[in-house]
This record gives sequence, C-alpha cells and structure tokens, in this order.
Amino acid sequence: MPRAGLSHDAVVRLALEVVDDGGARGYADLTLAKVAAKAGVAAPSLYKHVGSLADLRREVALIAVREVTAAATSATVGRAGSDALRALATSWRTYAHAHPGRYGATQVGPDPEDPADAGLREAAAESVQVIGAVLHGFGLPDERLIDAIRAVRAGFHGFVVLELGGGFRMREDVDQSFAVLLDMLVAGVTALAARDTAPAAPDTVLDHDTAGSHR
Repeated sequence: MPRAGLSHDAVVRLALEVVDDGGARGYADLTLAKVAAKAGVAAPSLYKHVGSLADLRREVALIAVREVTAAATSATVGRAGSDALRALATSWRTYAHAHPGRYGATQVGPDPEDPADAGLREAAAESVQVIGAVLHGFGLPDERLIDAIRAVRAGFHGFVVLELGGGFRMREDVDQSFAVLLDMLVAGVTALAARDTAPAAPDTVLDHDTAGSHR
C-alpha cells in the first residue's frame, strides 16, 4: 500500500531502512527499486523527491558519516593518547556492529571536484579531524598526520570489514584479536611520534691525531 505524504525526507528515511535491512551489503545494494517497494510506489514516483540514485546514496552517506563522527567525538572527549585511540576504534566498531549497512556508507570518499559532494566533504573532514585530534595527542608532527590517519583508518576498517563479512572463523576470541590490533596501532603511532621528535645524533668528529694514525 502506498505511503501517504511521501517527501524527500521520507524517501531518505526509507532508504536508510533498506540499507539497515540489507546488513553489511545494505549500502552497496541500495537501489531506487528497493526504496520504491518499501514505499509501495513505482520507482519513477521517487523522482518527484530525489534527483537520482546517486543523490539518494549521497544523502545516506552524509547521515551515516555524521552519526559515526558523533559517536567517535562522544567516545574520545576528555581522553588522550592511547586511551583516546582505543576509545575511537571501539566506537567505530560498535557503530559498525549496530549499523553494518550504514557503516559501509561511511567509507565513501566524496569527490573533491563535485559541487554536489560539498556537504559530504564537510562531514568527512569533520570525521577526519576527530581522528587527527586523537593522533595529535601522541605528539605527531603535522607532516606525519595524514600518513598516521590513513594507517589507523585502514587498521580499524580492515578488521571491521573482515569481521562483518564472516572472515574470522577460528575459535580464538575476536575481541581479544581486536585488542591486539589496538595494541599494535598504539605502538606504531607512538613509535612514529618518537622517531620524528627524537633529537638528531651529533656528527662524529674525529680527533686529528687519531685520524692521522690510520694513514
């Protein structure tokens, strides 16, 4: 039965329902046909409220990115260093478990040249700023920050994607493995910060008499 009062916001909410219903592949498998079926209307009817599937996917991604950023911000406020990094990672993983379809939407990189992606770019930048603030707490210099952000994101995301996709089937506790991952990330970021802040070794100055004795 068609839903009364269909609007732009209503279509976006229905799209989120479709994404949630689809599990880890919910966002990847989002189509206008599925949203229309949930609304009880023909797919062409949706074009009164959204311009295209790409527009709808962008709206879903924007909501998901804002949600995961809010969760990460809440988890890390008042924390610093390794404590903040562990809290950040845990908030991402918790969000991914609660909303696997939406989590997939958070990994979409906005087009830096497309004006339509302006809102998503801003939201993504805010998300990266949360990670950057956490990593700054380790004393990382600015020139190392992007490398560290990418490495940390790759660690979180790789683990979560494998986990959601059923990639961890051995008996060993997955939570323990996640804790080990966090230990490794903390150690890696700490080492990177220490390497870049360590004083340079002084140049070796040979004593002229000693140097001459080897001639």
